[in-house]
Amino acid sequence: MTAESLQDGRRWPVPPLNGYTVDDLFTLPDLPPHTELIDGSLVFVSPQRYFHFAAIDLLMAGLRRTLPPDLKVAREMTVVLDKRNGPEPDISVIEASAMTGRMQTRFQGSDVVLAIEVVSPESESRDRTTKFQKYAAAGIRHYWLVEAAGQDNYPVIQVYELGQPSGTYALTGIHHDHLKISVPFDIDIDLTAIDEL
Repeated sequence: MTAESLQDGRRWPVPPLNGYTVDDLFTLPDLPPHTELIDGSLVFVSPQRYFHFAAIDLLMAGLRRTLPPDLKVAREMTVVLDKRNGPEPDISVIEASAMTGRMQTRFQGSDVVLAIEVVSPESESRDRTTKFQKYAAAGIRHYWLVEAAGQDNYPVIQVYELGQPSGTYALTGIHHDHLKISVPFDIDIDLTAIDEL
């Protein structure tokens, strides 16, 4: 890999001929926080709106209330899908056995039970199409898309489950105001409680 100089003296790395790998994602110096690897390309995340942070906090708290002991919930951790894809879901529910220690920086796609993305204007296409397809192809059984909707911009959650034998996601529900479901475990979250954050 080489570097290309910009007019102001900064140097940007020039991608390798076949793109970056997950190993590069974890070894390249000075990458911005929350950099993702999608199809061998580095994706830098834009600054987020308050809704994004509040929705993540609301869902993390709600998931933790009823999380079974064989699962853990993590926010903004890289999930390795293959050597050219390391996205960072906003929230991942993982098998507890996948936790190897507090200094861990990634999980394998096979360890993820539920991936959640809070959609932002800059991530709409990635969250609705690219990650939707990649998470399904990796066998992640459950996927949620969270968006601000309505006049009050409350979270609305689209819940998807991986279909068998199709290997694609099927929409199982769209939840406004309240999310109450029984898979992947019993979950009951008042979505209007975002006002309390």
